[in-house]
Amino acid sequence: MKINKFTNWFPLPLLASTLLLTAGGCAVETKQTPKPSEPPKSVSNKSSSTVQMTLEPKAIDILQAASRQLAAAHTMSFTAVVSYESPSRLGTPLVYTSKSDVTLQRPDKLRVLTPGDGPATEFYYNGKTMSAFAPAENLIATAEAPPTIDATLKAAFDNAAIYFPFTDLIVSDPYIDIADGLIIAFYMGQSKEVGGTTTNMVAYANNNVFIQAWIGAEDQLPRRMRAVYSADPTRLRHQMDISDWKINPTVPKNAFAPKNANNANHIAFSTPNSGLVPYATPPAQSSSPETK
Repeated sequence: MKINKFTNWFPLPLLASTLLLTAGGCAVETKQTPKPSEPPKSVSNKSSSTVQMTLEPKAIDILQAASRQLAAAHTMSFTAVVSYESPSRLGTPLVYTSKSDVTLQRPDKLRVLTPGDGPATEFYYNGKTMSAFAPAENLIATAEAPPTIDATLKAAFDNAAIYFPFTDLIVSDPYIDIADGLIIAFYMGQSKEVGGTTTNMVAYANNNVFIQAWIGAEDQLPRRMRAVYSADPTRLRHQMDISDWKINPTVPKNAFAPKNANNANHIAFSTPNSGLVPYATPPAQSSSPETK
């Protein structure tokens, strides 16, 4: 997954075109998208010449250390709370929030429980099949899945527009995708106000997205990520807070199968009729040996 794959931070667990499971129900507010504000005036050549597109070694070291920590975990779990802005009829963006409890076991098991805001959804991948379950509606979609988490994430997007905002944290090698297209990375300093620990702040970007990340100074685990997309004329902001990290915990064998879906009505995976945001792109399958 490349860093431009953060473009679709809207939670999109969709079982079928008739069952929209996006959080917040923001469709009512976005029927009349406000006219984007005028872009900022271009910066003079004198000012722009002071901005150097460089990759600072310290920032790269922090990103690589975080990627190694995530990639080395055989099992892990965390909670991701995502806040994203959405246009409103008033012109001022509204903020919606989703929460997901994530558990994975490499290379072929994943569980994502999203209790809200919005309709609750559950996603399971057991190495052979992937299932999306809507408890309130008692609907479940199940399909054959590829043999790795990376490939299954792409298949879920292609088949049903399912995308998780923390995708870049759970692929087999996060740094491969961060480095692809990277044009700037710099160290900002430390913070003690995020995630209850001391974090190193780094910012990095490619031509699609600018990301600011707060990464634990001692454990190298991401605590917050904030993104703005260059293709979004309204420059809406997306923020993800990650907590309750557990690296290599013992995971029950039955963790990757729905528990209360025996009597659920089965439906097919399908892509919803409603289009994605214009700057959204599907997750790319990792080129790591694990997914070949």
